[in-house]
Amino acid sequence: MTADVGLIGLAAARAPYDLPQDLVAATAREVFGARVPQFERLEPVFRNTGIRTRQAVMPLDWYLEPRGWPERTQAYLEGGVALFAAAAEAALADAGLNGGDVDAIVTVSSTGIAAPSLEARAMARLGFRPDAARVPVFGLGCAGGASGLALAAKLARADPGAVVLLVCVELCTLAFRLDEPSKADIVATALFGDGAAACVVRAGDSGFAQVVGAAEHTWPDTLDIMGWRVDPQGLGVIFAQAIPSFAHRSLRPAMDAMLARQGLVVADVDRFICHPGGTKVVEALETVLELGQGALDHERDVLADHGNMSAPTVLHVLDRVRRAGMPARSVLTALGPGFTASTVTLWAA
Repeated sequence: MTADVGLIGLAAARAPYDLPQDLVAATAREVFGARVPQFERLEPVFRNTGIRTRQAVMPLDWYLEPRGWPERTQAYLEGGVALFAAAAEAALADAGLNGGDVDAIVTVSSTGIAAPSLEARAMARLGFRPDAARVPVFGLGCAGGASGLALAAKLARADPGAVVLLVCVELCTLAFRLDEPSKADIVATALFGDGAAACVVRAGDSGFAQVVGAAEHTWPDTLDIMGWRVDPQGLGVIFAQAIPSFAHRSLRPAMDAMLARQGLVVADVDRFICHPGGTKVVEALETVLELGQGALDHERDVLADHGNMSAPTVLHVLDRVRRAGMPARSVLTALGPGFTASTVTLWAA
């Protein structure tokens, strides 16, 4: 990938309802305390996530009633399109463009099913041209922000001058479960929130950063680390292995290999821009990448203010890094189902 794919616009969007973490914890105790034998042991996770508040597309009371696929899907379609539009409009405005300027739209979302997909549902609202290419992507989970940006940059590089819009929308709260919640479901209830982010790339522009490389690493026999289970009620989270301990064991060799293919080593990177899956994941990243405790400050701030929003989260971090001043060389990275590490190498313009 050449260095002429510019990031020319970026914006983050938040869902409409705030969920203070202490309120969510109290509600979870009321709902699950007497029903889930292991709840007492799991309850500290609400305090240890590093989250102060999160956002959701529905008010808290909505989640306290039994919901099946029809209700969850309707909430996904309505909330997802609204967040898609908010993020896309803001990113395009940041680039000095509008919907009619967009040549290709990459939509990353793994928390609901929409056919037609979200960008098709938002076309009239945003003024996308009828000939704009649509590329909906499902299944990337938390890695979607990094993998989606890499894909958008590849599309831009293949068609110099074309405007490529990436939008990541995830409504993780729609997977909150009342029926027979597992340990993983309770952890997800403590961790996940809803949100969106978008960016605009175009070959031939410098932008605020240039996408100069991308790489992925998928570990064999790791399908059970993270993902969705599907049942009559909707989607339920899978966490079969502890992600922080896996990162401690496995991430550094993979990161070294991904950087080596670009002629780089960890010491060449001025700033890693990381998906903050949780406090323990952030701590693991700081350790294995030799960053120093507290180095991932914007990651912790995004986690505290929004929780883990899956794919959009790393773009929220990028937005804060940009506002503070882009470093000369950075690597945006995220871990997601597969189990996969995805990276995008950025040079400041």
